[in-house]
Amino acid sequence: MKDFSELIKNRRSMRKFTEEELTQDQVVTLMKAALMSPTSKRTNSWQFVVVDDKETLKTLSHCKEHSATFIADAALAIVVTADPLASDVWIEDTSIASIMIQLQAEDLGLGSCWVQVRERFTANGMPADEFVRGVLDIPLQLQVLSVIAIGHKAMERKPFDEEHLQWEKIHLNKFGGKE
Repeated sequence: MKDFSELIKNRRSMRKFTEEELTQDQVVTLMKAALMSPTSKRTNSWQFVVVDDKETLKTLSHCKEHSATFIADAALAIVVTADPLASDVWIEDTSIASIMIQLQAEDLGLGSCWVQVRERFTANGMPADEFVRGVLDIPLQLQVLSVIAIGHKAMERKPFDEEHLQWEKIHLNKFGGKE
């Protein structure tokens, strides 16, 4: 990418991936971004499970009733977890790590999509975090926030159209912006 503005304009959720695998360097670069993501008081309460096994990806694609099937076709999934006893803002910390991974993926020319796990359910009503924890043997003290599916883009999406920016949602000095 030329600059950050271009990166955020071009980063769009990608749910269609080619069969091409990621290189080891790409995976290491993605994980460096995750490990460098900021956390409150530098608690680093997050932990990551990197999944490239096709059968496991297919199983993880059932973690939610809707909107997770594309995990099966991803080259890689990064499960973002944290220990809530290590930080009271683990949700924020893992959210930041999740987007850092996605921005790094875009910078590498890869596609990604965030799959929300926390507070979601499988088709049979099981909590999605419990399902993911069971598939990957994640310890009970860790909470699962998201699964970031990553792979080579099977299609191109248009960059975000700045004509659709909702400037009315920006308020100056106080809500409503009128003095």
